[in-house]
Amino acid sequence: MQRLTIVFLAAVAAQAAVRWWLASRQIRAVRAHRERIPAPFAGQIDLADQQLAADYTVARARIGRWHGIFDAVLVLLATLGGGIAAAAAAFQRLPWPEPWRGTAVVLTVLLAIRLAGLPFALWRTFGVEARFGFNRVSPRLFAVDLCKQLALGLLLGAPLVLATLTLMQRTGNGWWVWAWLVWVGAVVALAWAAPRFIAPLFNRFSPLADAALEKRVAALVERCGFTARGGVLVMDGSRRSAHGNAYFTGIGRNKRIVFFDTLIARLEPAEIEGVLAHELGHFRLHHVRQGLALSAGASCGGLALLAWLARRPAFYAALGAAPPSPAAALLLFAVAVPVFMFFTTPLLSFWSRRHERAADAFAARHADAQRLAVALVKLYRDNASTLTPDRLHSAFYDSHPPAVERIRSLQALAAANRTGAAEPRAI
Repeated sequence: MQRLTIVFLAAVAAQAAVRWWLASRQIRAVRAHRERIPAPFAGQIDLADQQLAADYTVARARIGRWHGIFDAVLVLLATLGGGIAAAAAAFQRLPWPEPWRGTAVVLTVLLAIRLAGLPFALWRTFGVEARFGFNRVSPRLFAVDLCKQLALGLLLGAPLVLATLTLMQRTGNGWWVWAWLVWVGAVVALAWAAPRFIAPLFNRFSPLADAALEKRVAALVERCGFTARGGVLVMDGSRRSAHGNAYFTGIGRNKRIVFFDTLIARLEPAEIEGVLAHELGHFRLHHVRQGLALSAGASCGGLALLAWLARRPAFYAALGAAPPSPAAALLLFAVAVPVFMFFTTPLLSFWSRRHERAADAFAARHADAQRLAVALVKLYRDNASTLTPDRLHSAFYDSHPPAVERIRSLQALAAANRTGAAEPRAI
């Protein structure tokens, strides 16, 4: 057995074990605090809400444990189990020229992997989400969404795969530089186009209907220097879920700040202003641009590594996809690299939490930090978000700071703002 095979098997096993271990820690931590409300939420969260959030979190973590095992088995079946090699051999009999045949192999394997995970999506949606009262997706809408997602994947992914395989075959050892430029262009184009052309395929977006709220929002947006076509929109999130949220997306003239209609219905105007100020913080602090830059850097390093591995027959043999081919190289990389990248998750989560803290601080300077804290408490309650996550699980996965830490930080910022406003200033 080759050394790379051993390393790969160890990485797959370690990923599955860590996912199971962290999920088990999360279950124990949440259960241990099921009957106690953290001090910052006393009087704002009922015990029944705390218990509901604990049960919901445990149910999701249980699915996560089995999903981790399933993913490990799926990866092994696709690689050492011969899945990629079998797909390549099946298409080899077709009289198609390259890179069209290779593109068909790549898309077929990726589609098979996507469909293999469908039972877990059904379990979450019609099992857990429905049991806790969050799901509003009908089986028909679920099927329509899935078909749209697969069609978009084909429409957007097929040209990118075809271009990459063409470059791998025709531009020599430096193909990865050209492929990287194509990928970066595709990512930037998608970030620009998604809010305006792709998101409306799944949801309806409309301007704020409340004139007083719209005026208040317009004043905050102007103060923060946010200008974009579309601006602040409300999405019909209630069509699929009872969860509420808000997010910032897009670049250039297609920047958007989106509120779920479920969130608008639950929050007061001052609380909505606080949430909006947080999202504007992501814009003013260039978090989307930084994310695109990180993605570009990672793809550059990844493609350079792939170019080096693709020239080594041992790479294919070690991962069960011999004989060598550009399509096999691309698929092995797409399937194997996430196994190793899993262990960088805590770094990405840490980076994301820094962005969230910075956006909270920005919101505290441009809106009422206390009202933002109240809004977050409502969101934690209505979304059944656990207030007592396991420390390691949170550090590994969570893109936002833990609820207790975040509320205490906003309360401290609110107190500092009040103190600062009360202090006399020298002329």
